[in-house]
Amino acid sequence: MSEATVRGRWGGVRPYFEAAPLATFFLGISSGLCFTLIGATLTSRLAQSDIDKKTITAFTLAFLVYNLKPLWAWLVDGVRLPVIGRLGQRVSWLLFAGGLVIAAVANLARVDPATQLGATVTAAILVGIAGATYDIVIDAYRIEILKPYQLGVGSGMIQYGWRVGSVLVGAIALVLAARVGWNAAYLICAVFALPAMVVALLFGEPERHRPPTERRGMGEIAASIIGPFTEFFRRAGAGLVLVFILIHKIGDTLGQLVLRLLLDDLGFTNDEIALYDVGVGFWAYLIGIFIGGALYAQLGLKRSVLISLLLMAVSNASFALLAGAGHYPLGLAGTMAFENIASGIGSVTVVAYFSALCDLRFTAAQYALISSAASIVGRFMNVAVASDLVDAFGWAGFYWITTLVAFPGVLLFWWMSRSGLIDRSIGTAGTAGEGDARAGTSA
Repeated sequence: MSEATVRGRWGGVRPYFEAAPLATFFLGISSGLCFTLIGATLTSRLAQSDIDKKTITAFTLAFLVYNLKPLWAWLVDGVRLPVIGRLGQRVSWLLFAGGLVIAAVANLARVDPATQLGATVTAAILVGIAGATYDIVIDAYRIEILKPYQLGVGSGMIQYGWRVGSVLVGAIALVLAARVGWNAAYLICAVFALPAMVVALLFGEPERHRPPTERRGMGEIAASIIGPFTEFFRRAGAGLVLVFILIHKIGDTLGQLVLRLLLDDLGFTNDEIALYDVGVGFWAYLIGIFIGGALYAQLGLKRSVLISLLLMAVSNASFALLAGAGHYPLGLAGTMAFENIASGIGSVTVVAYFSALCDLRFTAAQYALISSAASIVGRFMNVAVASDLVDAFGWAGFYWITTLVAFPGVLLFWWMSRSGLIDRSIGTAGTAGEGDARAGTSA
């Protein structure tokens, strides 16, 4: 067997064993910390402090700061930190943001929800701000330490890290809270901020990082704010690329809003939902992430993204078939496996594409803008809208509609690929270094 044949067969898997993608796994562990601590973990803590359900629900507003991170993402690109700035723009900001996270979590550990509800709200919001800032820096660092051909695998590895980190944080917090109290549990969980900081110290400043300016006067700061916007919209077809970013997940988002209601109406028990939706779905998603990274490395950006978009669109149709079949446990198992594998593949390839769109002078700001735009349409959808469609068309009709709604995004990406627009819109994050993201045949 020739060396070329071995490289061809294993080319999609090889990047998983390279240093930079492995490092992104540990970046992901730290990235999941804050989101978990102000999510289900804080909900458990509040419930055990006898806080009423309406008040607990109001704490979800702490998540809104994650949608606002483009407002200050430019700081990460354009502001040099004093003293530690000599370590490099990305390394210094990773250490600074990691320190903010540790301080914010320690502050949340200090307050008592039962007697200091207002202080707890403030502390939760501060954790959200610190966590969103950490995510901005982590995403920029991830994109810049990866070579273009590693973007897919790196996107998968950071998601593996995020899931492992969030599961560990959630479980450890609950176990420790039962034994040493919530204050100590939160303080101990703060150590999960450290893996990303250690990666920054070991890897140093990314070779691909390009400072937007050499000087740091007021004019340069202003350029750091507007530069990410103006650079992106000067590219060929930037408007169409933005449309794709906005619409590519509409069908999937709409379908997932009422999934549990569908399963309820079909008569599935809690045990069946736990086994097939949570159990099978969790492992299928992890498998999908692995496949997505391998597909990106083997097939390139354009073909892997198109395949994932098609799979995600068709996966909605599987729910229409399940609705027609009724209470059919094996059908539910197959549907959840297919849907989650497709979602795992898509989450990797599409994130890799969005990463490749960034200009390396504005990585932090542009990725924050792109990732926020990708989720903004979903914020305007709610269960009430989806339920009205279900009432009008029935479950099967509703999921056929979500399938049709997904296809404009598929067709738009296909047309952009065939017309060369994908290649012309790729930023330096997808071209600088080994494995130009524009390489490979059109989708």
